[in-house]
Amino acid sequence: MIEGLVSIITPSYNSEAFIEQTIKSVLNQSYSNWEMLITDDGSKDASIKVIEKFSKNDDRIKLFKQINSGPAKARNNSIKNAKGQYLAFLDSDDLWFPEFLETSLKHVKNSEGFVFSSYKRCDENTLEEKYKDFIVPEKVNYIDILKTNSISCLTAFIDIKKLGKEFMPDIMFRQDMGLWLKYLNKINFARGIKKPLAIYRIRSNSHSRNKKKLLKPQWYFYRQVEGLSFLSSIYFMTVWAYNGFKKY
Repeated sequence: MIEGLVSIITPSYNSEAFIEQTIKSVLNQSYSNWEMLITDDGSKDASIKVIEKFSKNDDRIKLFKQINSGPAKARNNSIKNAKGQYLAFLDSDDLWFPEFLETSLKHVKNSEGFVFSSYKRCDENTLEEKYKDFIVPEKVNYIDILKTNSISCLTAFIDIKKLGKEFMPDIMFRQDMGLWLKYLNKINFARGIKKPLAIYRIRSNSHSRNKKKLLKPQWYFYRQVEGLSFLSSIYFMTVWAYNGFKKY
């Protein structure tokens, strides 16, 4: 582990349209001690060519390739290869504001090792605001995340010197939620940063917005991944569905 280094975990799959902007948002960070570990999950477009263009010019950007195996394996491969004290997560279509890393570092030092921030929600092509900013709570614990996952992958920031290196459960949906819960089992709460520090693209085919398609994976997550009882799963499922409706 290299102290002070931030390891940025990025999965990529057919991300040709957006990955260049994502990488540039990392290059524009005011804090420069980072490595960006991009694992391409068997893209069929020109994603790899775009990534290689940047990795050849900046050795902080590292490209890994795997056969198509899903986002959990792609993220976990990057986590496995991470050398930094800190883990940050940025999907291949999202963006950070220049002060994201610097601000997250400042706040994580006054926390139990886990912070996350608010973000803007914009149209996938124009980046015009589509919904009002998602403002996160001041803090969340394990139970809070079971009710609604207010920690978005693009703003999570973890000190693994304090909390250790953990991996996402190998499931198709809710892998990020599973990782946050692993860490929240170790600490009292994660701290939220009220200022929006990132841009989340609202994709037309987003699974996270289609709660009907997520009902079965969410139930599986409660019962099989977290091992909750039948009644507890019904309770959290109901609260989760209500909160998801309010979010969008």
